[in-house]
Amino acid sequence: MSETVVIKRVVDEAYDTKSFFFDLDADVRPGQFLMVWIPGCDEIPMSVSSVDGREKSITVKAIGPATRRLHEFEAGDRLGIRGPFGNGFDLSSGNVLIVGGGVGTAAVMPAVAATGADVIIAARSDRDVILKEVAERHSKNVWIATDDGSMGFHGNAVQLMREKVSQHDYDCVIACGPEVMLYFTYKACEELGLDCQLSLERYMKCGAGVCGCCVMDDQRICRDGPVFRREQIARLSDFGRGRRDACGRFVSFR
Repeated sequence: MSETVVIKRVVDEAYDTKSFFFDLDADVRPGQFLMVWIPGCDEIPMSVSSVDGREKSITVKAIGPATRRLHEFEAGDRLGIRGPFGNGFDLSSGNVLIVGGGVGTAAVMPAVAATGADVIIAARSDRDVILKEVAERHSKNVWIATDDGSMGFHGNAVQLMREKVSQHDYDCVIACGPEVMLYFTYKACEELGLDCQLSLERYMKCGAGVCGCCVMDDQRICRDGPVFRREQIARLSDFGRGRRDACGRFVSFR
């Protein structure tokens, strides 16, 4: 599916992050993503941050040329949309704890809205916390972790996750965030005997499994993911170790 949409409104979520709302006649499941064409610039993959009937949104942190250009767009401007793509979260996994780190928090918000599950939002500081009010509209337990202790728990997402898991009975952890956070989330869930569903990120050009740029071992993140369960992640040797750049070269995280 490919179409042009009109931006209905733009919401400032943080000093460097904005949400863009538009109408899209497509059934988008929590955890899926769209390929967003920014006219005159580039096409980039973006997780869907809200699914409310026809109205959808993407939440964008200005970190590169395309996202900085998108931050200049206003209500009434147009975007090209392809998708949705990929596999979403399985929300029938019992009592879940949802964890969002940084701008990855946007990707888990539709799951929060659909389940009302307990939520951890992690960020570097209070200035970087996003979508807290959205989470609080749907969940009775919303916990914040900041690296510098300026809001909520003083520490990272995995440390707070371990604390909450010791206090509550969860069957599964759903998470999206920086890969280092996801790697240690996976290791913690493995140690604690918890299932997990992690939304992974890799460089994508097509979004449909054709170009091979987002391959991790034998899995295409765009088509076989972006959401993977614990048993699938256990077979991914590149997870937490490195990624491929725009030319397909392996770049180590270490």
